[in-house]
Amino acid sequence: MSSNEVSALISLIEDPDETIYAHVRSELILHGENVLAALEFHWQNSNHGPLFLQRIEELIGTIHYDSLYRRLKSWKEQASPDLLEGALLLNRYQYPEFDESELKKEFMKLRRDIWLELNDNLTALETVHVMNHIIFNVHGFKGMKSASGNGQNNFLTDVMNSKKGNALSLGVLYCSLAQSLEIPVFGVNLPNHFLLCYTDYDEWMREEGLPAEEADLLFYINPYGAGNILHPTEVEDFLRTQLIEPDAFDCSTPCSSVEMVKRMLNEMIHSYIVQNKTDRVTELQALLSVLLEA
Repeated sequence: MSSNEVSALISLIEDPDETIYAHVRSELILHGENVLAALEFHWQNSNHGPLFLQRIEELIGTIHYDSLYRRLKSWKEQASPDLLEGALLLNRYQYPEFDESELKKEFMKLRRDIWLELNDNLTALETVHVMNHIIFNVHGFKGMKSASGNGQNNFLTDVMNSKKGNALSLGVLYCSLAQSLEIPVFGVNLPNHFLLCYTDYDEWMREEGLPAEEADLLFYINPYGAGNILHPTEVEDFLRTQLIEPDAFDCSTPCSSVEMVKRMLNEMIHSYIVQNKTDRVTELQALLSVLLEA
């Protein structure tokens, strides 16, 4: 579609005839991200009335959401979905026009600072101590308990800006950094809490394409508690306090990147349920359904 054709369609957005507007809307949505720049330009520079602004805002939001839906589906269908990329996709739900280059730059600075302190002679515990020191002491990240319904620290933009997060968002950041450095740290989907685990998943298993679940677990890491180390028996005791028998829940199994992103979506859905934002709940449930597809 040419720029003139796009401009002609945009000029009809305010048409009072609902049939004409329905056609215009469907044509613009059909062309998706290709018309976003023009829509945003007209939204910022328009002298039109409130109906035009209301409709163009709705169009921009719909196109951003449709794009996110497709990208999340493509991400999930990859052979090995990258955790950071999945978290950044969810970040676009809240911040659709956010420039990710700055966030990625901050992530790479964190990664570089960790990498500079690593060497091949470190034990698993020493490696985790290095990560903990850089993330929590040098860069100052820390756990923050959110008020019920406050879902902001589920989004990486807010976590990176405030240096505060919940157990899951800090775990996603920690796990993404570890996996970018080929450190075998994975998420563990405990009920009522989120932990990480360090496994003996090695280069041979990675080259053979074996899943992380087949590696032995060495110990747990609590990202909410500045990376403190937990023995498996401590986690079993925690499960019992939640009236969950460890045998009924395989807490030793690392979860995949897709499972971690599912949990992020579920936490976002819960926060919007508390806020009674039904439209957002519906949108996020549709995104979650993409990840639940077989």
